[in-house]
Amino acid sequence: MKSDDLTLGQESESWSLPAYWLRRGITRRGFLQFCTAMAAVLGLPPSFTGRIAQAVVSARRPVLVWLHFQDCTGDSESFLRATDPSATDIILDILSVDYHETLMAAAGRQAEKSLHDAIAAHQGKYLAVVEGAIPTKDNGIYCTVGGRTALGIAKEVCGGALATLAVGTCAAFGGLPAAHPNPTGAVGVQEAVPGIRLINLPGCPMNGVNLAAVVVHFLTFGALPATDQFRRPLFVHNDRIHEKCERRSHFEAQEFVTEWGDEGHWRGWCLYLMGCKGSETWMNCPTVRWNDGTNWPVRAGHGCIGCPQPYFWDRMTPFYTKLGRLKRTGAILPEEFPRKPQ
Repeated sequence: MKSDDLTLGQESESWSLPAYWLRRGITRRGFLQFCTAMAAVLGLPPSFTGRIAQAVVSARRPVLVWLHFQDCTGDSESFLRATDPSATDIILDILSVDYHETLMAAAGRQAEKSLHDAIAAHQGKYLAVVEGAIPTKDNGIYCTVGGRTALGIAKEVCGGALATLAVGTCAAFGGLPAAHPNPTGAVGVQEAVPGIRLINLPGCPMNGVNLAAVVVHFLTFGALPATDQFRRPLFVHNDRIHEKCERRSHFEAQEFVTEWGDEGHWRGWCLYLMGCKGSETWMNCPTVRWNDGTNWPVRAGHGCIGCPQPYFWDRMTPFYTKLGRLKRTGAILPEEFPRKPQ
């Protein structure tokens, strides 16, 4: 899929951000390290660091509204813990976050007024972020905010947005709420609000660095990044976890963990026999990692459960049973993920 060209609203405020960041303790060196890291995550050569820095410095502040539905707030937590320098500080300073239930001081009717005012004043120019699945059964009554259904809110907010980012597997594909038998009729944003300009950033949780990189790409090139068949950014989901895993050499040597806590487990051997789904999962977990790039589940000793894949809860379980075969070529196609297991 080709990149989707967008134009930022010309009425947005222009900021001089570097001085502000200096007052927040983010040095020029730290800022350039952030820009270099963003170039690396996006798969761009180091020569793009200056262009990214210029785009971020001169960014016109697009309005962002962040919706919560059937979720655990894990994606917000993941994003808020992106550090050194804080991707949260930089991105939240670049964006005008007018509505986020977890972060905002307002509550109740005052909070809902903030959402209404933001989308009314910036129709067609704001960015929408959705966290959590959207129930559709019985007219969506199983998730309501301020007396309105998640389905109705999503249709209004995402339908009027410049672009929508579905963060986490629940928002992207329905996630755990959509697992069989799916009593609430939970779906991802794409099914609930078809036809919108959408980027899916699945994962349980999604990595906040990847969200920051999408925003930086948008500010630098005026376009959303190219995506795969599931509307996931290619810079995040172009490679299988198995190909970049630090335990890959042990797989090739046929050195496998066979029991939790055995010698192979302590020595960092391959977790394939323990149910690791990295051979069927496409994401940049081994290279970007979490907690300031410190670690990720497989390195910590737990197999991949395939959470960035559509309907993983039905297709990847039991989590601690090995896959029947290892795919070496090809991509997982949409038809391989039926709504209900056979």
